[in-house]
Amino acid sequence: MRRASSQWSVLSCPLLVTLCLAAGTARAATWYVTVAGLGGEKDYEQRFTANAMDLDTIFKNGVDAHVVTLTGKESTRARLSEAMAAVARDAKPEDDLVLTLIGHGSFDGTEYKFNLVGPDITAADLAALCDKVPAKRQLIVNTTSASGGAVAALERPGRAVIAATKTGTEKNATVFARYWVEALQDPTADRDKSDSISALEAFAYANRKTADFYTSQKRLATEHAEFEDTGKAEAVRAQPQEGREGALMAAFTVVRIGAAQATMNDPAKRSLMAKKEELEQKIDALKYQKAAMEPGEYKKELTAALVALAQVQEELDK
Repeated sequence: MRRASSQWSVLSCPLLVTLCLAAGTARAATWYVTVAGLGGEKDYEQRFTANAMDLDTIFKNGVDAHVVTLTGKESTRARLSEAMAAVARDAKPEDDLVLTLIGHGSFDGTEYKFNLVGPDITAADLAALCDKVPAKRQLIVNTTSASGGAVAALERPGRAVIAATKTGTEKNATVFARYWVEALQDPTADRDKSDSISALEAFAYANRKTADFYTSQKRLATEHAEFEDTGKAEAVRAQPQEGREGALMAAFTVVRIGAAQATMNDPAKRSLMAKKEELEQKIDALKYQKAAMEPGEYKKELTAALVALAQVQEELDK
């Protein structure tokens, strides 16, 4: 269901345990809230608004997508709070939430603030707004300067947090937002060829492109993106070889593309596509659990999931 106004629109644990539960239940909808904060200068205002509106277009192409986009004079603390309250009222536990912050941030050594028209909003206040949303899986993409200073306040189990900077002291304007938007439009970001772009795939793409930007410009990099998705650890700059960082990000579909998007638009195949995604998430979860499982049990469960996935794919291909 899609609802709109002239200024803004609303359109239609332990981590591994959470993933396994998610793999057994089809998510009903994804709620996207995007905010382009105060630019301060015309160039920044235009850049932030353009990034936000690009995301608005991308997200509205999804099935069961509820999209809120705040730009310009609407980017106030009151409007953001109102939008998040509406999501908290209408979202269900099986839904997903994606909150994207674009603009400038500040950090005084203790507290992070997202710069908005009028009063700014702190990371603690943002966390409180998100905590009221019943969606069990949440993604916060903070592309602002000093965003690394917000991670500790925002993290919690079931929530992935991405920051454009590794600390609150990286205070220069960032370019990460540009490449995050690009990642959701570029099929090459889909590293596993699943016709969907996960939070981890989009992060890897945007992180790489950001680094390439500074190299090509022969400039010292003033931003180093990071993420945290266990709810209780230090943020990392890349998915480690060992450990659980990245499990939620890998299972979190931000957008579908290509055949997957077309299939979700076909009511006759939508339930099969949802089942396919559930099985893919279960397989991802098993891979993260491998070290803690008996080899025989791991092989048995993985084989069963792969066979089921092949059967579903066969039905989709008919």
